[in-house]
Amino acid sequence: MSATADPADKSNPALRLGFEQGQIIQELGYDEDSDQDLREGIEELTGTELVDEDYDDVADGVLLWHRDEDGDLTDALVDALEYLAEGGLIWLLTPKTGRDGHVEAHEIADAAKTAGLSQTSSVAIAKDWAGTRLATPKATKAGKR
Repeated sequence: MSATADPADKSNPALRLGFEQGQIIQELGYDEDSDQDLREGIEELTGTELVDEDYDDVADGVLLWHRDEDGDLTDALVDALEYLAEGGLIWLLTPKTGRDGHVEAHEIADAAKTAGLSQTSSVAIAKDWAGTRLATPKATKAGKR
């Protein structure tokens, strides 16, 4: 993290994810192809480092990197819910169309529904990654920002 980072910097791609200062974000599925600028942007915005799969407390949000070859998406989403705070969001990051590991939109929708999540929006968040915002039913009823 840069000591001169400005959380209000409009060039920070993490702003589109809606994370806030002080939130704990658990990162799952990290690999060398994960977007470093996005990861650093989230840390700048929240003022906290991303925590990994070994974190055993409640997280305010989850950043889940998932590629087609990573296994069952439904299982990964259910695992992501384990330590998610009530009303927390999961941002599912998958390779964009045409990139290695791309996950089809219908597969994301099916896995989210099976895991009990609602797909609320999708964004092109990084050069090689698309983001899908997934919410628990309680989070969608609590109102959108």
